[in-house]
Amino acid sequence: MNDWANSIKPVYMLAGCAVLALLFIVVLIVLIALSVKLSRLRKSYEEMMGGVNETNIEQMLLEYKQKIDMAVASHETQNRRISDIESKLKTVTSKIGVVRYNAFGERGSDLSFSVAFLSDNQDGVVLSGIHNRDETHMYAKPISAGQSVYRLTPEEKDAIIQSLELVESK
Repeated sequence: MNDWANSIKPVYMLAGCAVLALLFIVVLIVLIALSVKLSRLRKSYEEMMGGVNETNIEQMLLEYKQKIDMAVASHETQNRRISDIESKLKTVTSKIGVVRYNAFGERGSDLSFSVAFLSDNQDGVVLSGIHNRDETHMYAKPISAGQSVYRLTPEEKDAIIQSLELVESK
């Protein structure tokens, strides 16, 4: 029995050594793979940090946060200014309608006119010039919400309609 036990031991020892060698090779391969990954991560980290050392990261992040806060405040201020400008632009008289006509029928030519100046809110004025041979008479009528408290001539209404078409086509 001793001979049989002595003859088996070297086989087990050889198998155990083979298993240990195989485990060593697997561990070595895993170690090399991890080393390569760590090297790539370190390189990526150094590129991201751009030469900034670890003691400055917190200060750098605080500075970036302050810059972002300032940009947000500036953006809000600009939005308020744009809103103010847009509301003021609605009151600017920028829509114009012009009608030329002959106020006296067959005599003369189209020297009389009506001009409507309106804002986006349809507020403004209509001016009319009645031209005859010796003189021209000018009339101004205020317009509020596309209407006037004064009676409007057909030509003045046409000028207002032209101007309102510009407002609506916007």
